[in-house]
Amino acid sequence: MKIAIVTDSTAYLTDEERQKYHITVVPIPVIIDGKEYKEGIDLTTTEFYQKLKTANSFPSTSQPPVGEMIELYNSLADKGYDTVISIHLASTISGFYNSLEQIAPSIQNIKVIPYDSKITVKLMGYLAIQASKMASLNRTAEQIIAYLDDLRSTIDELFVVDDLQNLVRGGRLSNASAFIGGILKIKPLLTFDDQSNEIVAFEKIRSRKKALKRVETLFANAEQKATYPLRALVINGNDPKAGNEWASKIHELYPQMKIEQSYFGPTIGTHLGDKALALAWLRDFDQDKL
Repeated sequence: MKIAIVTDSTAYLTDEERQKYHITVVPIPVIIDGKEYKEGIDLTTTEFYQKLKTANSFPSTSQPPVGEMIELYNSLADKGYDTVISIHLASTISGFYNSLEQIAPSIQNIKVIPYDSKITVKLMGYLAIQASKMASLNRTAEQIIAYLDDLRSTIDELFVVDDLQNLVRGGRLSNASAFIGGILKIKPLLTFDDQSNEIVAFEKIRSRKKALKRVETLFANAEQKATYPLRALVINGNDPKAGNEWASKIHELYPQMKIEQSYFGPTIGTHLGDKALALAWLRDFDQDKL
């Protein structure tokens, strides 16, 4: 069995990671003022946030064309792969995974297994990397999926956004009505709900400083309860200075823990807006036996 790993551009993998782990990345289309861009190909993260400030209309995202996905899977079959595990952003924020589930049975010359990461950003990228490692060790598709399910269950994350405008307008916040009254005055904390896998706001906090402090407290609680070693990820939306400062603080608090940094690129930045910050964590998979 030869298994290919595919993910989408919201995994925000580096070029080095794509090449090292032989992961195929599908760009997500981003539409700004009626013009479509392919994330990571003809629209960089820096360019996106520049355009976001001057756009005449609210940016939106789309799904990669189904025909292109079929061509991609067939091209992997031509390269000798008999199975592809296609890992994509949460089905609660995009219809992409559901579209792939519909077409997968019709693809004859390669077995396509769509996988709902139930998350996005570099957290999903970690899943793709681990899947690739297992594929290189000749693990079966069933073994890889079982491992991904287990690792995915350890993921948690907290977002701090400047306001909810982008999420509300994009329809990506499930409980917007509860927070919309103070939309310009609060720094809401958001997360992916464990049960629904939808983005939900769960606390109203009056300043960014207090919001970050609250996230640190919630993370400390999670770290104390964890029955396995954690690793953390600080993610910034067009605010690398704030990301660096927060990552340094987390490192001081947990000097033995692996702390990495990533970013919100165009697709996710469309919904979270400028200057978003997040702290995410999961089991330290470097210690897993694959």
